[in-house]
Amino acid sequence: MPKLELTVNQVIDLVKQLPQKEKFAVLHALNQETGTRAEDEKSKQEEQELRALSAKRGLDWDRLSEDDKDVLAKKLLR
Repeated sequence: MPKLELTVNQVIDLVKQLPQKEKFAVLHALNQETGTRAEDEKSKQEEQELRALSAKRGLDWDRLSEDDKDVLAKKLLR
């Protein structure tokens, strides 16, 4: 399939021509893509913080069960 090269402004102009329902579909697709990345990054950062807090308490985050991790995270985030 040939690759179509467009500027950002051209893409915006094309999206503006879409019916409202299809504009929403484009927006939803973009939000899912960017939202997932932001959530993944936030999750990684939170896990690093929980690891550090666990270590300060003499606990090995990797050896904890999922249930223990949940309980500990709730206690630490209070």
